[in-house]
Amino acid sequence: MGIHDLTFYDIINRNATTFGNRSAWYEVDDGRTLTFREIKEQVDCLAAGLKTIGLEKQDRIGVYGKNSLEYFLIYGAAAALGAVVLPINWRLSPEEAAFNLNDGTPKILFVDPEFEEPFRENNPDRFPSIGAVYNLRPGGAFAGIRSLMSDPSDFKETEATFDDGFVIIHTAAVAGRPRGAILSHGNVLCADIHLNLCFGLSFSDVHLNLLPLFHVGGLFMATNTFHAGALNVNMSKFDAAKAVSLIEEKGVTVFFEFPPILSSILEAHRETKKEIRSVRAVLGLGVPETIQAFQNITGGTFYCMYGQTETSCLATLGRWDDRPGSAGKIIPLSDVRLVDDNDRPVPTGQIGEIVMKGPMVFKGFWGLEEDTAYTFRGGWHHTGDLGRFDEDGFLFYAGRKAEKELIKPGGENVYPAEVEKAILEHPDVEAAVVFGVPDPKWKEGIKAVCRLKAGSELDPEALIRFVGERIASYKKPQYVQFVAEIPVKADGSPDRARIKELYGGLQ
Repeated sequence: MGIHDLTFYDIINRNATTFGNRSAWYEVDDGRTLTFREIKEQVDCLAAGLKTIGLEKQDRIGVYGKNSLEYFLIYGAAAALGAVVLPINWRLSPEEAAFNLNDGTPKILFVDPEFEEPFRENNPDRFPSIGAVYNLRPGGAFAGIRSLMSDPSDFKETEATFDDGFVIIHTAAVAGRPRGAILSHGNVLCADIHLNLCFGLSFSDVHLNLLPLFHVGGLFMATNTFHAGALNVNMSKFDAAKAVSLIEEKGVTVFFEFPPILSSILEAHRETKKEIRSVRAVLGLGVPETIQAFQNITGGTFYCMYGQTETSCLATLGRWDDRPGSAGKIIPLSDVRLVDDNDRPVPTGQIGEIVMKGPMVFKGFWGLEEDTAYTFRGGWHHTGDLGRFDEDGFLFYAGRKAEKELIKPGGENVYPAEVEKAILEHPDVEAAVVFGVPDPKWKEGIKAVCRLKAGSELDPEALIRFVGERIASYKKPQYVQFVAEIPVKADGSPDRARIKELYGGLQ
């Protein structure tokens, strides 16, 4: 660790001094409230215990559970040890979760009791890297995380740097497999500063932590709130009625949303008459009607953005009112350009691939050097997303490049190839093409256009259930249309543009 290095653990130390007895965390499920000083004490106890059982710098710590205080403490303890957190999306199917775990090779795993079944039997062939399993919450089959906490009096933090990996978050499955994006301490701290700047956060703010801590948005909203000395009000899982009650009770001022979270909160507000005018800022991907309703009801500001896990959540950011429909302007510590297929800049107003450089760009893909080199070609991170700048520098998102087509239902990332593969496992389906369509609830929905085998009959709902049993539920199509023929190009591959033209409706 050099004199110019800073890690998330340094922020924990700094806040224990700067904000000491101010409330840092409120745990909704059981009412626990911890100060910044108490957060540091518990982080140090956990870090000491993890060090005692042999956890070393850059070892991975798997976490498979819903939001909790203990989840956040693991991030802090990992930072103190220079270890890397491997959060697992609990919405994935067991097979998908197992792939991400084995790809990240964690030395230790923390799991909620409801997800512990695959780990109850010691099966080194299935999870060869995991040497020990602990429960995040009481009542599970394994020893609890609290049993690990040790006297920290002799604990000394491991030297770590600004550029060391801190978290591996798996992205959606491009080319048939998820890729683990390595985010550094520097990525986290730069994201914190940008989000603090966006919201004008101070220690008087209250953040409703309703996005999962396995998601880059949920994690960085929690860390930037902590960084600012503000209060995190933590929900283990989003519930609109409970969220509205918490907004009124705790005076929530900020949160991050993906559709349909904000519309659900507004509906619960209408039903319960709970007070929500304390909310002054929301960041997310809402639809115009919902955004306008939120601003009318609360007088608050909705912030729009463009980003991805690989850009530490953000690349552009701005107030929705400044240019409705845009994703804001380039954030301060970043450079964003739009380029053609030969990496040449495109003129203002024309669509090009979004490329980016700066301290927000991730370190690369875990164990995939060729993928990383290709993504970073020419000294820029190639996002695979398309956009255009207007004359005033506002970015307008224009979808994905053809080879990296992506669907974003409710802010999640879904590659069509994943869904198509699951659909084609059905014995009655001969061909399938999956793409995104406008959706009133999720902003973007998943539609499957399928050709059945000769003589076969299949109910659309039955196919949707079939897919939902094989991959994460949020990846299953909301819309299925059976057709006699699927248009193809000269090389025999599906003509996706023509298919979207013919079948881009919701039926």
